[in-house]
Amino acid sequence: MSGKLQDRVVIVVGAGSVGPGWGNGKAAAALYARAGAKVLAVDIDPEAAAETAGIIAGEGGTAETFTADVTRTDRVRAMVDACLDRFGRIDVLHNNVGIVAHIPTVELSDAEWDRFHDINLKSMFLTCRAVLPAMERNEFRTDADGRKLGRGAIVNIASIAGIRWLGVPYIAYAVTKGGILPLTRTIAVEYAGRGIRANAILPGLMDTPMVVEPLKETYGGGDLAKMAEARDALCPTGYMGDGWDVGHAAVFLASDDARYITGAELVVDGGFTARAA
Repeated sequence: MSGKLQDRVVIVVGAGSVGPGWGNGKAAAALYARAGAKVLAVDIDPEAAAETAGIIAGEGGTAETFTADVTRTDRVRAMVDACLDRFGRIDVLHNNVGIVAHIPTVELSDAEWDRFHDINLKSMFLTCRAVLPAMERNEFRTDADGRKLGRGAIVNIASIAGIRWLGVPYIAYAVTKGGILPLTRTIAVEYAGRGIRANAILPGLMDTPMVVEPLKETYGGGDLAKMAEARDALCPTGYMGDGWDVGHAAVFLASDDARYITGAELVVDGGFTARAA
């Protein structure tokens, strides 16, 4: 373990994986624990959360689970209470919950529009709102040289779909992921003087379980190998990133190495958005 987050308490919302492999939240939870943090693995699927917590425990880390639909205020408040009961504090909030679907604009129903906003955007507002008072109660930490290190950190997982057209008409996904950015910036500035940082990560085309079912027809006609090949070819690197790339970025933003970084949008996309076309 690196010790970058030694004895910090991290809530990872969306810590499970929707299928075999390593999603962004699952990988981030493991990396937070490897950095010395105690992790509350939160997911709507208790078995998925338990799998992640079991991996952390198997590596000698500390993790507990909590089952929550984070679109519900009562469950979000219960999540915060559970973390405080079990660990006594909250140092980091990692928001990873999100859904994606290929639905052309005129085919998107009112119900689907609302569902995307509830899961992808409202959930982040609810968790941030519930956690911020607990973070404010933390002592203001300093390093050996007396430099201020803050009271807490929030890491919100957005997407480059929120700032670029990616060739797929998933308007609800793009709009809700884009909405995470002003949400994060507002919290960052509002709480900067109170020692709480907030930053967003914008993953690009990632090889994670979440994209398989909703996008396999879009990219590969149902053939997973063709889907991976097509998505790899779209990346300047020649290959997609994965959950570990997002997780390493998250650990950096949550750590004291990023003590003077807040309101930032860290793009993790292998150069995808750096291209003119």
